[in-house]
Amino acid sequence: MLAIYNTLTRSKELFVPIEPGKVRMYVCGMTVYDYCHLGHARVMVVFDVLSRWLRASGFEVTYVRNITDIDDKIIKRAGENNETVRALTDRFIAAMHEDAAALGVLPPDHEPRATEYVVRMQTIIERLREKGLAYVADNRDVCYAVRKFDGYGKLSGKSLDELRAGERVEVVSDKRDPLDFVLWKQARADEPDEVKWDSPWGSGRPGWHIECSAMSSDLLGNHFDLHGGGQDLQFPHHENEIAQSEGAHGHTFVNYWMHNGFVRVDDEKMSKSLGNFFTIRDVLKKFDAEVVRFFILRAHYRSPLNYSDDHLDDARQSLTRLYTALKNVPPLDVGVDWDEAHARRFKAALDDDLNTPEAVAVLFELANLANRDKSPALAAQLKGLAGVIGLLEREPVGFLQAGTVGSDATDVQAIEALIARRSAAKSERNYAEADRLRAELLDMGVALEDTAQGTTWRRA
Repeated sequence: MLAIYNTLTRSKELFVPIEPGKVRMYVCGMTVYDYCHLGHARVMVVFDVLSRWLRASGFEVTYVRNITDIDDKIIKRAGENNETVRALTDRFIAAMHEDAAALGVLPPDHEPRATEYVVRMQTIIERLREKGLAYVADNRDVCYAVRKFDGYGKLSGKSLDELRAGERVEVVSDKRDPLDFVLWKQARADEPDEVKWDSPWGSGRPGWHIECSAMSSDLLGNHFDLHGGGQDLQFPHHENEIAQSEGAHGHTFVNYWMHNGFVRVDDEKMSKSLGNFFTIRDVLKKFDAEVVRFFILRAHYRSPLNYSDDHLDDARQSLTRLYTALKNVPPLDVGVDWDEAHARRFKAALDDDLNTPEAVAVLFELANLANRDKSPALAAQLKGLAGVIGLLEREPVGFLQAGTVGSDATDVQAIEALIARRSAAKSERNYAEADRLRAELLDMGVALEDTAQGTTWRRA
């Protein structure tokens, strides 16, 4: 059975869904004012693998990943660009979808936009106000009274006195307590009309945290199985979601909370201020998208992920080994045999809190054995198991000969022309010229393999 590390209890627990055979899961998605970065890539890939594994395990899954399309940063960026908020967010949503598709991330079942749920947010806010958990501040913002919710701090594991207002928690004098957070912001004269909605408390727009309580409850119900996101969201965002949802509905919000670890760059946390910030598109200019996915899955989702070109190069070489095995031993066209020993170990690894590093290790064992024994059956296991986590789904030669973004047919034609010249030199017994051409190709990043059937090549 699947066991998951539950952030709420700080322990690994057997996963038992509320409704047998069905899983309802919600993951906090992107705030769409810029291109997605490597941290977003990790969230998308990790929870894509989780949803794939749940389905492979026989569960009927409803997967929701939201889009934040109303936010201070969005309004600011749209103003800087002299464009509407809708135009900005539509553009970056399209870019996000392109990045996700490149990384092999399957679309979620639902992808709600925050702006579609403002009325539902208002309903929850009014319920909280009626229960005495929210109040209208002197500046007409509506704030959540944190100290009136008994369970506040249970996700972060800290007392109220230990907690501090974190990222995106505004500390303003109109709040009754610095830990209180904004549910509804009064309209500002310098903001465009498209970000203003009528409400019982005056024209304005929702705060950040309330959107997820509204979208998740509408699409998954007031109590559902699993909620995920990046580690940075544990506090305050997810803590505030619990306070809002449980405060409004009077019962448990989510049974299992999952958080993936940070992405670091050369052992420093990735951030714009340090100048070590990389978008997915930056990385895909240098590395194949499947290499990036493989790099993410080689680390356990809760561990820090240290990005560097060297680590990506190593991931590329490792993935090349797996594809080379499939090229050398074409697999049978059959499904996974889950009774086979490697498949059982692969399943046990993923059932153990999504232990993808151990699952990947099983793939390498299969590749070695398939090569050694020239076994199409083992090659089929390799391809089938890898496909469960979104790997090895291309034709091997397509991967092995693929270049980075910008490589084109002309590049391939030049490579094949040099290989033809080398073959001619070998036929003429001009081995010095053949060796020189091999070295020239290697300098171009192309490795040759001479076989009885002829010469094949791959990116070195």
